[in-house]
Amino acid sequence: MVLAAGLGKRMRPLTATRPKPLIEVAGRTLLDRALDHLVTAGVGRAVINTHYFADQIDAHVRGRRDLDIRLSDERGQLLETGGGVTKALPLIDADPFYVVNSDNLYVDGSVDTLKLLAQRWDPEAMDALLLLVPLARACGYEGRGDFHMDAAGHIRRRVEHRVAPYVYSGIQLLSKRLFEAQPVEPFSMWRVWDSLLASKRLYGIVHSGLWFHVGTPAAVTETEALLAIS
Repeated sequence: MVLAAGLGKRMRPLTATRPKPLIEVAGRTLLDRALDHLVTAGVGRAVINTHYFADQIDAHVRGRRDLDIRLSDERGQLLETGGGVTKALPLIDADPFYVVNSDNLYVDGSVDTLKLLAQRWDPEAMDALLLLVPLARACGYEGRGDFHMDAAGHIRRRVEHRVAPYVYSGIQLLSKRLFEAQPVEPFSMWRVWDSLLASKRLYGIVHSGLWFHVGTPAAVTETEALLAIS
């Protein structure tokens, strides 16, 4: 699933007339970059949730022939990350399944990132596997980090007012059962993650390639400059 329903307020004025996923970085939209990675990893179907300028996203993806693309329309109510996945669950034909934010840009390391997540997946031990980026290598990110991780890959939340060494990349592999009992209502993915912390079924792996948080117009220019020299 590709999350593409956000309002993109920090990206204004670029998002005054188009949704953030359709902003181009180095000649290719953020949404197409996310979909390209799915195709390379062998994914056959992509479910995209839409809200802001939903018709533009619909028209844009109709031109792709390399994926079976389904849209989950949230124009009636914006459901946030967790609620958006819950609404789209009937359209998702895999278990586990990828959830990818459309507003982050990444470059694979020595191994395909999505395939690496699939290789590390262990249904006996985990219900969520998150791709994490070291805080020191999180280009364009200005926060304090999101998670700590132990040697076994178990992750825990950053303590408020403290710094954590890893940033959530916006890419994860999830079990469908996490959403089957959830109501279709606005809620953050943190509701799901927090439910896994006590049972230690929330895991992470570290991204070895490049990752860019493209959150503002200035970040678009900065990301293009870094991609040109990478």
